[in-house]
Amino acid sequence: MPQWQDTEERKYMNKDVIYNEQSDNKSFNNKRLEDDKILKIEKGFIPFITCGDPNLDVTEELIYALAEENVSLIELGIPFSDPTAEGPVIQMASQRALLAGVTTDKIFDMVERVRKNTDIPLVFMTYANVVYSYGTEKFLQKASNLGIYGIILPDVPFEEKEEFSPMCNKYGIKFISLIAPTSEQRIETIASQSEGFIYCVSSMGVTGVRNAFAANIKEVVKKIKGCTDIPVAVGFGVSRPEHVAAIHEYADAAIVGSAIVSICGEYKEKCVPKVIEYVREMTLGHDTKIGA
Repeated sequence: MPQWQDTEERKYMNKDVIYNEQSDNKSFNNKRLEDDKILKIEKGFIPFITCGDPNLDVTEELIYALAEENVSLIELGIPFSDPTAEGPVIQMASQRALLAGVTTDKIFDMVERVRKNTDIPLVFMTYANVVYSYGTEKFLQKASNLGIYGIILPDVPFEEKEEFSPMCNKYGIKFISLIAPTSEQRIETIASQSEGFIYCVSSMGVTGVRNAFAANIKEVVKKIKGCTDIPVAVGFGVSRPEHVAAIHEYADAAIVGSAIVSICGEYKEKCVPKVIEYVREMTLGHDTKIGA
């Protein structure tokens, strides 16, 4: 199972899962406020799934199945009606989930069930309006209580992160920053102030399967790594084993979203074994677990 490591090399009992004495739910929140834990990833694989597509029961099954595979952490997409960073595959998945009645509260309830069974690191990916409309502090407090490691808000520029980062810090949630190939003049500023891991966008545009990445992606990652010790993960368009292998030559992890979401859309309630088959193909020969 994944492990956490904090800056003072302290280890917690039961694979670093802290139990809330007033609940049978596993919780990380109290200790995570006291210790600045660092996520250690080497040759990582990070899958993205849209919560509620095809339904939340299948999402829960997918999390359990992925947690047993060679993955570093799981990105959970909270559906939004106008996901501006997403391509058509994830846009349609979000629409299907919303039309089926998926809400943020239902996703929190699902994650609460998940936390009773696995300590796989989880990161929420959603949009600012989802957090605003729920109530920023209420959202982050609930996320913290459920052991959510971090949050990605692709529509919030780095320069505007102060709208969220103080509250994230209060509740021990890492605010994950994105860096694009065109961010070269801002890389040092963003990287030096980032936490958790850095999401490096492989190419401009929205998410979706691609045949090639930006020509300067290796140089961008190299520059990022010269500014910070936290992991760098490359996403947007990663869909084939050779993509993962290439990314592992210069970055710490590969993020795969649209290809997995597409499988969920095609196979619906029967998607779990198909997703696992795909993930195994993508990670074959790569040890992508988190370690100390």
